[in-house]
Amino acid sequence: MEDLKALEERYTRPSEALIADVKKIDGDIILLGIGGKMGPSMGKLLVDALREAGMSNRVIGVSRFSNQQAKEELLAIGIEVIACDLLNDQELFALPDASNVIYLAGNKFGTTGKENFTWAMNAYLPGRVAEKYKNSNIVVFSSGNVLPFVPVTSGGVSEETTPEPIGEYAQSCLGRERIFEYFAHKNQTPTLIYRLNYAVDFRYGVVMEIAKAILAGKEIDLSTENVNVIWQGDANEIAIRSLLHCTAPAKILNVTGPEILSIRWIAKQFEAIFNIEPKFINEPVGTALLNNASECHRIFGYPKVGIREIIDITATWLSNGGDEFGKATHFQERGGKF
Repeated sequence: MEDLKALEERYTRPSEALIADVKKIDGDIILLGIGGKMGPSMGKLLVDALREAGMSNRVIGVSRFSNQQAKEELLAIGIEVIACDLLNDQELFALPDASNVIYLAGNKFGTTGKENFTWAMNAYLPGRVAEKYKNSNIVVFSSGNVLPFVPVTSGGVSEETTPEPIGEYAQSCLGRERIFEYFAHKNQTPTLIYRLNYAVDFRYGVVMEIAKAILAGKEIDLSTENVNVIWQGDANEIAIRSLLHCTAPAKILNVTGPEILSIRWIAKQFEAIFNIEPKFINEPVGTALLNNASECHRIFGYPKVGIREIIDITATWLSNGGDEFGKATHFQERGGKF
């Protein structure tokens, strides 16, 4: 396991660009909903970058913290933690003020059957947060699910494309965007809406799901044969650096890797590593949820970790017994039911 720890350490260090940018961030930084998949690694990256930059900004992580171990791990790396039910107005408005907010809160999986909770989290709560932090810079996590399925030959959709969300999860995500856009206009709150599509890491993501399917001899559905991915460490860096690019009216930013990837091609790369032939089912429909992130790359440069490196990292992690989150992306879902 020492080798895995070294691997993780190597791919989660802050870049020179991030260290340079955190020197420009004035004031404290609060991460709302830090307990999710990306929050803990983002918080650690931010603390590490601030430390290397010689900065003393407070980093505050807010979540329900139903998992006490997660809370202790964040405390151990230097993040101030506050247990809070963000839907409780009294608790929300008792949170400390901060000049910078990264908004990670939301609900996706389990939407079907809990639609009212999903809308409360994804569309009602943003208005309350926007009022609480109206004088802050706010980076709002959103999703490529708000955008339409497009031909795989299209190059993906840009930020100017009109959203066409399918299903209540995606619709509520658009609600989140629109509410933050409204308050950015009303209160002149500098805001950036961060449309992510999809982050991958050691413990979860599209690439890991393909690798696990091959190792388990399970069939891989090719109905949606194409996908965008970005290494989570790169996605975390972009989120933090985006605090310097918030505007009023709100800026929308697609965040993903530069390629439109083939699921079949990724599987074939793992076949060469594992010496196991992948099993495929269904024929490609020819459309997918695909982001054109060229504006993101113009601002921040290309991601540091490319797809071939991601495949190698994933194979090493799985082959050496690395742990997993066990949370599927459902990237093949075409009807919006999560």
